[in-house]
Amino acid sequence: METMLTVEKLNKSFKDKQVIRDISFDVRKGEIMAVLGPNGAGKSTTIRNIMGIMYPDAGAISFRGHAEIPRHKIGYLPEERGLYKNVKVMDILLYLSELKDYPLKKARERALSYLKKFGLEGQANSSVEELSKGMGQKVQFISSIIHEPELLILDEPFSGLDPVSQELFKHEIRHLAENGTAILLSSHQMNLVEEMCDRLFMMHNGERIIYGNMDDVKERYANFKCTVRGKSDLDVLQGLPDLERVEQDEDTSVLYLAKDVQAVNWLKNLPDNLSVQELSIDRISLHEIFIDIATDGNIAQREGVTHA
Repeated sequence: METMLTVEKLNKSFKDKQVIRDISFDVRKGEIMAVLGPNGAGKSTTIRNIMGIMYPDAGAISFRGHAEIPRHKIGYLPEERGLYKNVKVMDILLYLSELKDYPLKKARERALSYLKKFGLEGQANSSVEELSKGMGQKVQFISSIIHEPELLILDEPFSGLDPVSQELFKHEIRHLAENGTAILLSSHQMNLVEEMCDRLFMMHNGERIIYGNMDDVKERYANFKCTVRGKSDLDVLQGLPDLERVEQDEDTSVLYLAKDVQAVNWLKNLPDNLSVQELSIDRISLHEIFIDIATDGNIAQREGVTHA
């Protein structure tokens, strides 16, 4: 798979504080690559360096092996939304596409098509300030993809969207990737990241913590957990072997299994008289991995900096 964006040993400091340290990753054609981390991890600084909004102190950023990044081939949805409020929707879309040297006629056709797809048919002549927040976000998203970018950078694209609009965005992002667009996505909504992304790069305190294929990351870091719904004696559950911990809330118990435990074999340890209305076993979620790293960093301390 062709590599579209390469970031190598990126470093950036503000005064005496180093914000990112030796950050390296790549984004490939047709994939959705997540950049994750708690607030202050260095995600936005990394994205701004890629976009040329600021420049790194050291390191290199290249597009298809070339140091000069062609801005007209990149789409960018910033976390801080901002469109000219007193300008008509169609005018702003055509203006932004013109800045990317995109043909006017084709831009108008794509704008009308996307407005219809996103439920904004009839809003072409409305000013941005007349739109709701969600509608405005749809227009900004359209503006980032109207010129058919080869690389699309999305910073918190789902923030503030209702579930229906989230589904629209998810469908379009997947469609773009299937058609060859390389997508770099930053989001705090771990369930959506886990559902959509092919690979991930997780940062903490400006450094790489986890980098790799989503399935490989889940297999390496996400131990199994067993969820039991039914009245259960906490002392009995805590006495079961190969557990890291047990959490209990009313009639639901969550048993977190130790690393490398074979889940099917472990189930044989459950007592015959255990009250079970429902039982499920799966791996802990990306959300739980994220929380672990963002709080006490157990995974990072246990595994070290890793390319899964």
